[in-house]
Amino acid sequence: MSVDCVIEDDRWQAAGLEDLAALAVNAALDHHRLGGEVVVMGCDDARIAALNADFRGKPRATNVLSWPSVEHLPHDPGQAPEMPDEEELGDIAIAYDTCAAEAEDQGKPFDHHVQHLLVHATLHLLGYDHLNDPDAELMEATERAILSRLGIPDPYQEKDR
Repeated sequence: MSVDCVIEDDRWQAAGLEDLAALAVNAALDHHRLGGEVVVMGCDDARIAALNADFRGKPRATNVLSWPSVEHLPHDPGQAPEMPDEEELGDIAIAYDTCAAEAEDQGKPFDHHVQHLLVHATLHLLGYDHLNDPDAELMEATERAILSRLGIPDPYQEKDR
């Protein structure tokens, strides 16, 4: 497994993005007994807003974006997607400003929130999505299982109250 980091915002260097990305991406891949390569770019809100506009037609900042290397096959709602058979799994961009604001608003440690978002984005690279309730439930359950192995509390706990 290989996680390459591209740091465009120096705050990510200070936050230890390389180590956080290695932990999160590798945990998601280990959970699926997969290897592969993922590139993670640490950027700011302006950069991710431009990417979001270019690729999704949404000219605003977001926390994380992902670009799978393969087109994933459709699957029945709530069923695990077929895992890609590629060495290069795709790319992830994560925005420092939005991540920091969300972690503070949610009262979560920054590193836990970042790892959650990186696990979430890695699952998108593997073909998971949350476009319908069964798929969202499967994706959240998978995230919970992976984050638990990292010692990170359930990020959806507040939603279940």
